[in-house]
Amino acid sequence: MSAFGRKGGPAGAAANGRPSFGVARPMGGPVPGGAQFPPLPDQEARDRAPPAPSQPAGGSKPLDDAMARLNERTNATVAERVEVGGFEASVHKIKEQVLPRLLERVDPEAAATLSKDELSQEFRPIIMEVLAELKITLNRREQFALEKVLVDELLGFGPLEELLNDPDVSDIMVNGPEQTYIEKKGKLQLAPIHFRDEQHLFQIAQRIVNQVGRRVDQTTPLADARLKDGSRVNVIVPPLSLRGTAISIRKFSEKPITLDMLKNFGSMSDKMCTALKIAGASRMNIVISGGTGSGKTTMLNALSKMIDPGERVLTIEDAAELRLQQPHWLPLETRPPNLEGQGAITIGDLVKNALRMRPDRIILGEIRGAECFDLLAAMNTGHDGSMCTLHANSPRECLGRMENMILMGDIKIPKEAISRQIAESVDLIVQVKRLRDGSRRTTNITEVIGMEGDVIVTQELFKFQYLEETEDGKIIGEYQSSGLRPYTLEKARQYGFEQAFLEACL
Repeated sequence: MSAFGRKGGPAGAAANGRPSFGVARPMGGPVPGGAQFPPLPDQEARDRAPPAPSQPAGGSKPLDDAMARLNERTNATVAERVEVGGFEASVHKIKEQVLPRLLERVDPEAAATLSKDELSQEFRPIIMEVLAELKITLNRREQFALEKVLVDELLGFGPLEELLNDPDVSDIMVNGPEQTYIEKKGKLQLAPIHFRDEQHLFQIAQRIVNQVGRRVDQTTPLADARLKDGSRVNVIVPPLSLRGTAISIRKFSEKPITLDMLKNFGSMSDKMCTALKIAGASRMNIVISGGTGSGKTTMLNALSKMIDPGERVLTIEDAAELRLQQPHWLPLETRPPNLEGQGAITIGDLVKNALRMRPDRIILGEIRGAECFDLLAAMNTGHDGSMCTLHANSPRECLGRMENMILMGDIKIPKEAISRQIAESVDLIVQVKRLRDGSRRTTNITEVIGMEGDVIVTQELFKFQYLEETEDGKIIGEYQSSGLRPYTLEKARQYGFEQAFLEACL
């Protein structure tokens, strides 16, 4: 049956039980003057004020600057809504009128079988017919914009499509239907999009997770998924989310990131870049530690470029997001339980199975629990060069978290044995951090040497030293080498990188 040309009755789409589409209500209230914060008090008046008794005369200016920032934050009025205006507002307003009449003429189930390009071709004459009925005249630019938003509503992710197609946006955070934040260049800002209502947002969330065989509803209100381009998606719905459906999307660059690119971005020094290249090529076991959004996955993808193309690499993740740059790479993904709570496949299950698949390296996207012990066992049983990421604030805390994650499981072994297993398995800890100016830096490269009593001994090869902050908020620092002879030099010698590794670290 053709999807098009079928006239609907006068009752409209709502009477036929079809979901209604349209634009969200405008998020009102532009910020007065276009500024987020009110003007600061008069700087000259503060300069004329006598300095505090405890503050030396020469240090009054830094104190004034610090207090000015505190006053600015105290008196700030944060805008929670961004009003969509101009050309975009007019197109969305017309879409609200056209979409119900368009649904009367289209079978949504049959239309879903078409691609976006095919749907646009079929929609064009029908849209012109509807516009003639409504006595609306559009120019060519408005017609193309209207077609795009209509197709995005029916086959895409609605208002999110605009953000997903923006290469400058690295994170999308939807906090209910009326508020969406994005991250650009490491800074968060409100996005000029909105959803019609909670039902509209929930339908888009379901469309995202259904693409990868997951589900989200009141019985399973949490879901991890991924988009076709590899972007990571997390969805949480009411009753757990009190402001409506929340969607968090972490986008990844289409162009593979290399260590040289990270060096050029200022994320590390030239010597640190050389040391990490040698560590990846020499099959050192590496743990990448950092906070949320600090660049752990990006660093792992960059390190994977140094893996020998002849090696067989297996990656294991909850939601596949790694994009390794190797020809012999097999990604594996966990499976959540079904409605009866049965059939779950965990990371630990996949690690155990991966040992039977003849891997040269096993890479875990992120470790959160007892699967840490399985990874250490793989590192210590002939699978050198394995890597993983985890959340920690420093290399020392990273080791403590690994101990705690193993103790969280059902493994009945003493803590001293766990610490020794970690010390014998892990070679390097790479600490990455997102600084408050939005830049991402490799702050530490630390070796794990061994045990001294019941304490794991480490040796810092490189660190990032904070120096100052410029007037525009950019953090200035330098990468320092400890000048110590690396303990992992023996592994580098086996692959012919002894001299280069020694010169990079000294």
